[in-house]
Amino acid sequence: MQPNMPSESHASKLHAAHYADRMKQIHTTVEQNELVGENTFRLRIAAKPIAAMVVPGQFVMIRLAGTNAPLIGRALAVYDVVRDANGEPTWIDLVYLRKGVMTRALSASALGTAITVWGPLGNGFNNESCDRLIMAVGGIGQTPMLTLGREAVGTETYGDPARANRWSENVELIYGARRKSLLAGVDDFRSAGFDVTLCTDDGSEGVKELVPNVLAARLAELPAGERVRVATCGPEIMMEKVAEVCKAADQSESEPSVTCDVSMETPMACGIGICFSCVAKIRQDGPEQWDYKRTCVEGPIFNAKDICW
Repeated sequence: MQPNMPSESHASKLHAAHYADRMKQIHTTVEQNELVGENTFRLRIAAKPIAAMVVPGQFVMIRLAGTNAPLIGRALAVYDVVRDANGEPTWIDLVYLRKGVMTRALSASALGTAITVWGPLGNGFNNESCDRLIMAVGGIGQTPMLTLGREAVGTETYGDPARANRWSENVELIYGARRKSLLAGVDDFRSAGFDVTLCTDDGSEGVKELVPNVLAARLAELPAGERVRVATCGPEIMMEKVAEVCKAADQSESEPSVTCDVSMETPMACGIGICFSCVAKIRQDGPEQWDYKRTCVEGPIFNAKDICW
């Protein structure tokens, strides 16, 4: 067997605890489809069966009904869960960037347009307690973080049965984009009570710096021994650098003080683990062994230390 290649025995261990057994497929319509940033839209759909079950970090697959162009759906992280007058989770909000065939068609969809959505899918973030949660995101990577932060501070609960919340004393967001116009949803995070630090490549908003560098400086400021969880999502090169920053900041192997969870944005076709188009290399059984894991069922959330970048 060549080094760094998965063995037959490793392949036989391919398994996920988050197969789409509880997935709901529903037919619904567009209720809101608003421009919230440059080429960035916020879509609201009535999806009560999904809204009741979703946990932070999970996603849905969505496609326009009655059309074969595009044929396959698009994976979108659940940005927010909206409750009705009785406090029942009823709607889900999805924030997306108008970029490809699917999202261009979606951005042009009028209110009442028929869509099909299935989910919730994936494993979601864990809710282990920590002293501080830092969400380090870039591009459109803020989309899975609003619910995570709200659960952490205890203002919302998610899942069926409901998961434990209020598991972090402090929550903050470090959010980067190429320019100010691409930053979307900043007021949502500020209204939720999180400390927000913005950075742009051109300096048009916040500091002119990259997210990993801002994170490194922030971690250096924190008291020694504080248990910090970093959650990151965005361009892969940014997430890799965030993972390196967290590894350098963590001084303990036995009881890590800085951990990093990565929300992978690998392109998906089915979202339910059938097509194997969204695989990522994940370490197992030693530092030089890896196996392909499907982002849609074994992920999209992985421990940064387990990823072969």
